[in-house]
Amino acid sequence: MRHASILAAVTALAMLSSLGCESTPLDPVEGPAGEALEPAAAQQPLDPALCALDRPGYTLDSQNAFFPLGVGSRWFLEGEEDGELLELRVKVMNRTRPVGGVLTRVIEEREWVDGELLEVSRNFFAEASDGTTCYFGEEVDIYEGGVIVSHEGEWRADEPGNQPGIFMPADPEPGMTYAMEGAPGIAEDEGRIIRSRPVEVPAGFFKKEDTVWVQESNPLEGGEGDVKVFGEGVGLLVDGPVELLEYFVVD
Repeated sequence: MRHASILAAVTALAMLSSLGCESTPLDPVEGPAGEALEPAAAQQPLDPALCALDRPGYTLDSQNAFFPLGVGSRWFLEGEEDGELLELRVKVMNRTRPVGGVLTRVIEEREWVDGELLEVSRNFFAEASDGTTCYFGEEVDIYEGGVIVSHEGEWRADEPGNQPGIFMPADPEPGMTYAMEGAPGIAEDEGRIIRSRPVEVPAGFFKKEDTVWVQESNPLEGGEGDVKVFGEGVGLLVDGPVELLEYFVVD
């Protein structure tokens, strides 16, 4: 999962506003057409046990429409920051990885900045019996000048003190909050689903009822991070500064 912070939240909001929305996704007062956003008091923390290692019934099949797991599915996202071209390529690999007794699907992400490879991560996902997409860790290679210089941010849910994270709830609703990663001191991203609204990216236009907007935060860094937008039947549409150009989803 992309964990290198490429863009400050305020810049991400400006980019998302340029997609045709009059208000930003973090507007604390109202959303499109004057709709009130979910108040903080309405937050619904999800139980981490939804993705416990000992929960029965995990599958590599994908029933969650907002996070496809079909082998061969791929997404190409692109954007800019400070005049630099950012590229993100995501692919569901024909590879699996056992984590704590759970067989997980490997999803690879590759990031470039101005054509130079920055990071390759191999992320481990499986779907719980209720449709919750669970995140079991990642291997990370950080590059400089074409050479791996670090593995910062990698973790596994079966290591001492760790646990899986919730990546996409089975029935996402505004106000839901959840731990996306479960490695204290290493990877602690959290998600909060905010009010959906229409979004247009180069790959197409998506109605608000067909999107899920997730505001990320990282307690290790403090403050709010990027906003991710997911489209029903498609998957990732926006990830901070980058937006979807092309995709191919396998059922």
